[in-house]
Amino acid sequence: ILFIMAVMAGRVVPMFTNNGAPGARARRSPQVERAALGGVLALLVADLAGLRGMPLAVLAFAIAVAHLVRLALWDTRATLRVPLLWVLHLAYAWIPVHLLLRAAGEAGWVMRPLAVYALTLGAIGGLTIGMMVRTARGHTGRRLAADRFETTCFALVALAAVVRVLCPLILPQHYLASVFISAALWSGGFLLYVVRYWPILTRTRGDGAPG
Repeated sequence: ILFIMAVMAGRVVPMFTNNGAPGARARRSPQVERAALGGVLALLVADLAGLRGMPLAVLAFAIAVAHLVRLALWDTRATLRVPLLWVLHLAYAWIPVHLLLRAAGEAGWVMRPLAVYALTLGAIGGLTIGMMVRTARGHTGRRLAADRFETTCFALVALAAVVRVLCPLILPQHYLASVFISAALWSGGFLLYVVRYWPILTRTRGDGAPG
């Protein structure tokens, strides 16, 4: 799943950024692409081989650095005023966070499940809600722009990930409460999407075209 996400993001996020953010200069480096994607495959092999402890921590850390460099090349700063773009950049940023937490977990510094939450709530959740809004608008003939309603969806899903990952680190005594809060934020974000897009997705296109 991580590899699919990394491949998909590398194909669309730089293109969307350059097309949707004025003055953006997102670019891809063949060397960085090979390091980032090849690193994920190497991590898969390491997991299948049962590698654990510091060797896996070092590998995960190196792959995280590759993905951070990759994200830096995509000119995230140019997207800060374009919610339909920054949601994808923010979601992708959770991938190196996931890898760093995997490294820290293998080193015994944090709980290992935190890496899973960063991947699922942060990366998968963010990319899912961001692409759901984008494709729903694009395929119903609407302008590719997020209003406050959709931006709230993005923020709720992002906050769910922050709470689920950070609270166990800084407020472990409130672990159960953080789980409930994160679940409420996550559910709220996607419920808001349903309320917003059910009328849109069950009617004809806004531009009158077939579909």
